[in-house]
Amino acid sequence: MNSGRTVFAQVMDCLPQRRFQTIVARYGGDYKVTRFTCLDQFFCMAFAQLTYRESLRDIEACLRAQPNKQYHLGIRHGMSRSTLADANEHRDWRIFSDLAHVLISTARTLYVHDDCGVALEEPVYAFDSTTIDLCLELFPWAKFRKRKGAIKLHTLLNLHGSIPSFILISEGKLHDVNALDALVLEPGAFYLLDRGYLDFARLHIMTQSCAFFVTRAKKNTQFRVIESRPVDKTLGLLADQTIMLTGVKTGTLYPQPLRRVKYRDPETNKVYVFLTNNFELSALLITQLYKARWRVELFFKWIKQHLRIKAFYGTSKNAVKTQVWIAISVYVLVAILKKRLNLDVDMYRILQILSVHLFEKVELLQVLTGMALEIPEDQSPNQLTLFEL
Repeated sequence: MNSGRTVFAQVMDCLPQRRFQTIVARYGGDYKVTRFTCLDQFFCMAFAQLTYRESLRDIEACLRAQPNKQYHLGIRHGMSRSTLADANEHRDWRIFSDLAHVLISTARTLYVHDDCGVALEEPVYAFDSTTIDLCLELFPWAKFRKRKGAIKLHTLLNLHGSIPSFILISEGKLHDVNALDALVLEPGAFYLLDRGYLDFARLHIMTQSCAFFVTRAKKNTQFRVIESRPVDKTLGLLADQTIMLTGVKTGTLYPQPLRRVKYRDPETNKVYVFLTNNFELSALLITQLYKARWRVELFFKWIKQHLRIKAFYGTSKNAVKTQVWIAISVYVLVAILKKRLNLDVDMYRILQILSVHLFEKVELLQVLTGMALEIPEDQSPNQLTLFEL
C-alpha cells in the first residue's frame, strides 16, 4: 500500500537512481554542487513535462504554490527559475541522453514481445525525422534556412512498443540521409526507411552488416530484371522481381541483387514500388512492413502534442537538448510504468490523469485505474500484525 507518498514520487520509482548517479559522476554534473543537484533538476523538468508547464516562471509558481509538498515530490532543495535556467544552460546534456538510453534499454526488454503490426519476431525499426521550427534570432545556432531556424529529431523507433531506440538532435540544415551514418546496425533486424533515405552506398552498408531494409524506389531508378516470381494479384501485388541496378553510379554503389515489389493499395488505388535486400519474406509481408513505418509518424505527432518539445525553457543548444532528452525520458518512464502495472490504458490518458494528481498522496494504481484497492478486514494499512490470535 502507499504510505503517504505522492503520485509523482511513485512515478519516479521507475527511475534507476543509482545508474543515474553513476552517469552524473561520469560527466561531473554535481561537481562542487551543494544545492539543486542533477536529480533535483531532472525532477523539476519531469514535473514540468507531466503538468504541461509553459515557462520557467510557470514551473516556479506551480512548485512554490505547494511548498509543504515539494519535498515529498523528491525535490530536496528549493527551486527558483534562475537556478533551473543555469542548470539547463551549463550541465552537460549528455547526462540526460545517457539516462534516456538506460530507460530505453529497460523498456525494450518489457515490450520485446509486443505486436509490431506484422507477423514477424525479428526486431523491426522505423527511421525518420521531424522538424521543430525555432526563431533564428533566439536560437542563432539552429541553422535551417536564411531567415528560419529549426532542429531535427532523427528517430529510430522500435515498433515493438513504439519505443525510440536512437535519437539524434541536429540543426535543421542536416540532410536526413546523413543521419543514417550515426546508426549502430543490428544484424537480423529490419529497418523501414522513407524514400528520402534512398542512398545505395548506405543501403549496401546495411546489407554488409547483415541487416535488412525496406524502402521505396524512385521513378528514375535504372535496373534490369534478373528474375520474376508469380504474385497473387487479388491481394494488390503487381510484381515480385530480383533486379540489378544499372545506373552509372548506383550499379557501383550497390553491386548486389535487390528485390523489387510492386503493389497497388486497394483503398487508395495508388501504386507503390518497394526495394529490399530480403528475399525470404513473402511479397505481401514486405508491403505490410513498409505500411507499419507510419508508426514513427504517429509517434512524432504524439510527442509534439503531449510533450514540451516545441516551446523551450532556454535558448542555448545545451538547454534545448537537455529539455528534449528529459521529455523522451519522461515518455519512456510512463511506458515502463504502463507495462509494469499492466495497464490497459493508452499513454495519452495516463499523462492526462497524472497531470492533475501529482501532488496527491494516493495509490498510483488506484489513480490510473479508478479502482479502490481492497484491504482485508484483519489487516490495517497503518499497523502490522505482530501476533496471530
